[in-house]
Amino acid sequence: MSKQNHSWFTRLPLKDITSFQPVSGGDINEAYRIEASGKSYFIKVQPNHPASYFKHEINGLKALGKVVNTPTPLYNGAIDGHAYLVLNWLTESAGSQADLGRAVADLHQHFNPRFGFVDNHQTKVLVKNNTWNDSWKDFYVNQRLLPEVAAAQREGRWNRWREEHFQQMVKKFQQYYNNHEVKASLLHGDLWAGNFMFANDKPYLIDPDAVYGDREFDIAMTTIFGGFDNEFYQAYTEKFPFTPGINDRLPWYQFYYLCMHLILFGESYGGAVDRILGRY
Repeated sequence: MSKQNHSWFTRLPLKDITSFQPVSGGDINEAYRIEASGKSYFIKVQPNHPASYFKHEINGLKALGKVVNTPTPLYNGAIDGHAYLVLNWLTESAGSQADLGRAVADLHQHFNPRFGFVDNHQTKVLVKNNTWNDSWKDFYVNQRLLPEVAAAQREGRWNRWREEHFQQMVKKFQQYYNNHEVKASLLHGDLWAGNFMFANDKPYLIDPDAVYGDREFDIAMTTIFGGFDNEFYQAYTEKFPFTPGINDRLPWYQFYYLCMHLILFGESYGGAVDRILGRY
């Protein structure tokens, strides 16, 4: 990506910009801290995209922000064909994993009649279809798993063994949810340790990929890369106990996130994907 210059920043809807500097913001967007009129702002920039690029994140932040702490979307637009999203700046602080667990439990108790979300989400390799669906079983298989596996096939990261065991996993998933009801919880959608932070001694959820779905889909992501300790899970379950047998169900959700990493980053994630598929 080409970094933006000073004249580009002066055209933002912020008055009296005194400084801007690049900061860490993930591998998808350029990210900057801006000082303007004595305040700090966080800005994401996606070169060569329209302003609508950030629509899904804005809608997610607004939905989550009704229940938990999130950054606030302030301005969104495009300058010279480069999309931007301006958020309030959050200064990191100490915080409690127990408070984080309670916040996520509160989020997951915000229910919806159907599964999906108000808009779709374009990723690097596919469009996540969030069309409303009355069936979680149908939504997860046809709007998440099958498009993802198709992307893995296009990228040359799929083989016959993976396909055979994937089909067995899908069969087990469908058999379970033929007889078990799921409530559509508001999910963060990408709940790894890089997408929460503490500010003002409180937990904040950032960078959502919001969707209404099985809460265990969110919980599965917390178990993959670490960063969530026993205090988190204990506080969560005190507010919203897990259904017995959750550890037997998490792998078919862990698969989704790990397969996405396989698609994006290659066979360094192949072993983790295969270990899950080997269970079926």
